[in-house]
Amino acid sequence: MSPITAPTRQTARLIVAASESDANLLYATRFFAPDPFIFFLHRRKKTVILSDLEIDRARRQAEVDEVLSLSQVEKILKQSGRKQVDQAAVIRAVLGSRGIRTVEVPYRFPAGLLKRLQQTGLHVSVKPDPFFEEREIKSAWEIRQIQSAQRAAEASLAVAIDLIRRSRKGPGGYLLLRGSRLTSERVRQQIAVTLLQLGYTADHTIVAGGKQGCDPHEEGSGPLRANQPIIIDIFPRSLSTGYWGDITRTVVRGQASERTKAAFQAVLAAQRMALKNLRAGIAGATIHRAVQDSFQQARFVTGEQSGRMQGFFHGTGHGVGLEIHERPRIGSRTEDLLRTGHVVTVEPGLYYAGMGGVRLEDLVVVTASGIRNLTQFPKILEV
Repeated sequence: MSPITAPTRQTARLIVAASESDANLLYATRFFAPDPFIFFLHRRKKTVILSDLEIDRARRQAEVDEVLSLSQVEKILKQSGRKQVDQAAVIRAVLGSRGIRTVEVPYRFPAGLLKRLQQTGLHVSVKPDPFFEEREIKSAWEIRQIQSAQRAAEASLAVAIDLIRRSRKGPGGYLLLRGSRLTSERVRQQIAVTLLQLGYTADHTIVAGGKQGCDPHEEGSGPLRANQPIIIDIFPRSLSTGYWGDITRTVVRGQASERTKAAFQAVLAAQRMALKNLRAGIAGATIHRAVQDSFQQARFVTGEQSGRMQGFFHGTGHGVGLEIHERPRIGSRTEDLLRTGHVVTVEPGLYYAGMGGVRLEDLVVVTASGIRNLTQFPKILEV
């Protein structure tokens, strides 16, 4: 991990959160904890204040300079006659003992605690995202973790597509596997089992067939049908490092309609074009507009039709790291410039009520001259 840039000598950066769910805190400490704890950075020195439950484990595992006991600080405050010994009092006492009167906190810092800290006399400012600018540019070690997550995603995707490939068309067009209907839930379960065996977890995996695929974030439910597109979007998180992977493929068991085939080829062409043009220094919005133009030229129109959005109506990509959606963004509403070391998805898609959805997603590292694709899985429509 790159060294975290420290604020001014008079200012500390403060986070109070559970590192399992707070990417900034996990980045700063490399320590997983399910309950909130106190972290501050001052003059490049990283300090955590933890309960007795976690303190010994933190001393072994946390990548910090100092581990303080919450109970010991509370004991000292009580012995001094302090009537209210809460989290804010602990923070104020420890920072005050080091001459720190000003802190920067993340945008999502708890509002109630922020108010209490101000009441103790501490000056608190909210730092706009990104809280740690270094998080955007991935180190070689981080890229390896993301690539490992992508390999796990591909392994589980292979299991999912194998289930679909081994199914056959039954009555009503439903896919049957070993005499019973193949459902989104059954495929999703096998994806989850595969990932868990590899040391990853995945929530909200998408296995959306037919008209369910019209909604890009619809997870999918119920029986799957032959001859209809099935979107499979898997984004696993490492149980050991917290880094994510992200992959999407669209398949049809049987014969795809001509409309679906044309949409698949249009999505594939748009993605290839985006991958070819991605490089350090280009704006994400430029790539996104090129994808939009590609679909327009292929006569796949975007807009509201029959009371719902259809066509291509989401971003082209997003950053991936300790969060599944992080900066930079590749879309119309961003001024983000791509830089060497960014890890981003490239995931154009088309969605129409009479067809369903088609989406393809790769995960790539941005370089000075182009990209390095971390994704190896083939793109085949009919299976």
